Amino acid sequence: MIKSISYIFLILVLVSCGNEGKKTPKKPENLIVKEKMVDIIYEMSLLSAAKGVNRRLMEQEGIYPDKYVYAKYKIDSTQFAQSNEYYAFDLETYEEIYKSVKDKLEKDKKAYNEIAQLEKIRNDSISKERRKNRDSLKEQRDLNGIKLGDKLPLNGNKIKRMPSRLKNVDSLKKLQNQ
Repeated sequence: MIKSISYIFLILVLVSCGNEGKKTPKKPENLIVKEKMVDIIYEMSLLSAAKGVNRRLMEQEGIYPDKYVYAKYKIDSTQFAQSNEYYAFDLETYEEIYKSVKDKLEKDKKAYNEIAQLEKIRNDSISKERRKNRDSLKEQRDLNGIKLGDKLPLNGNKIKRMPSRLKNVDSLKKLQNQ
């Protein structure tokens, strides 16, 4: 008895999941062309990501991503929703649209990663140069007998700068005695 009920239930589930009840949506009069749809979804993806990162800032500035995209492409939300529904019913076309969007996003990501890498190299070289300058200043202070935090003499005596090539103490003493 339980087996027969489970078979009947399985058959009902399979029949109810069929496409017989779904109708193909008719093509909207103002259908957004596929290429423009790719651009719209691409822009919405970028703005959605930006909104996720800086939601409070965007709200404070009164920026509404959807309204911005609709105004930029001269469409309205109804036109977008109808076009989206039409393309979503044809899975192959919808998949092509989203593959194009994904390709554009990956291309941008690659470009921004290259820029970030170049910026990192630039910042590293600047940091290296600063460290080098800081080290050379420290070396000069050490050669002059000045420690970090020491007060410089204010009685008019000048601190003699030692050449950086003189590193051992004996050479310094000889030079000071001259």
